[in-house]
Amino acid sequence: MNPLISVAELVAQEGHVVVVDVRHDLNDPTAGLRAYAAGHLPEAAFLSVDEDLSGEATPSNGGRHPLPQQEDFIQRLNDIGGTEETLFIAYDDSGGAFAARFWWLCRWVGHLHVGVLNGGFKAWTAAGGLLQAEEPNKNRNPGPKRAGKIASRPSLSPRWNLEAMEAWVSSGSSREIATVIDARSLERYRGDHEPLDPVAGHIPGAICRPSSLNLTEDGCFKSPSQLRQEFEVLLDGRDPTEVIHSCGSGITACHNLLAMEAAGLTGSVLYPGSWSEWCAAAHRPIAVGSS
Repeated sequence: MNPLISVAELVAQEGHVVVVDVRHDLNDPTAGLRAYAAGHLPEAAFLSVDEDLSGEATPSNGGRHPLPQQEDFIQRLNDIGGTEETLFIAYDDSGGAFAARFWWLCRWVGHLHVGVLNGGFKAWTAAGGLLQAEEPNKNRNPGPKRAGKIASRPSLSPRWNLEAMEAWVSSGSSREIATVIDARSLERYRGDHEPLDPVAGHIPGAICRPSSLNLTEDGCFKSPSQLRQEFEVLLDGRDPTEVIHSCGSGITACHNLLAMEAAGLTGSVLYPGSWSEWCAAAHRPIAVGSS
């Protein structure tokens, strides 16, 4: 299915649909739940990026936003009423960055029926969509309580681990093996400044494609044809399955991966640990500047 869902398509959906609010602020972990309480799409559930879309961060566990255990994430989907037939549609107010993470995780546990609301919360309200309000409480997952059941299935989301990235860098960051695309801003990629991690720079050999380039001024994704054209220039004839996506902590990397999928360039790979995992050990090489 097309991973990008318009507001009109969401309204017209039939069958079992669960809308998921994943709004978040990397600098304020409680901002998403407060935004949900102030107003969210009708009947939407809320999942926390830190608590539901990520596992526990430890010095040896995948950077700032390590992947959750698959069984834990499946339980979250069950908690909000997911079944094998459920279409999950995620939204945020960050251009789809956090919704893309949810989309990737669903595919990671083998659930194919998942999409991202194109334009997110802003597009919904701009179209005159109604909102509901709900006060925060001790329940991490406010919203309608539904019983669901999703079984674990083979993953649809390939990924690289730290050892694979280390081997690629040791090979000389060979573009014959893989193309690593960093989704952070050019300033963070170059090492001009680093607001979130202790070391500035990028993985040697990675190239930069800020995830913001996937969007138009209104916060929606560019057309599939435009995205395809831009990524094909970047890939320079290389197969999409040889592309590895990285960022700061495995969040916005999913945005580039989603953009490629929407453009028909399927099969690229996520490095979930990303820069926050790579720079955690002093012995790993780092690169700065534009190349």
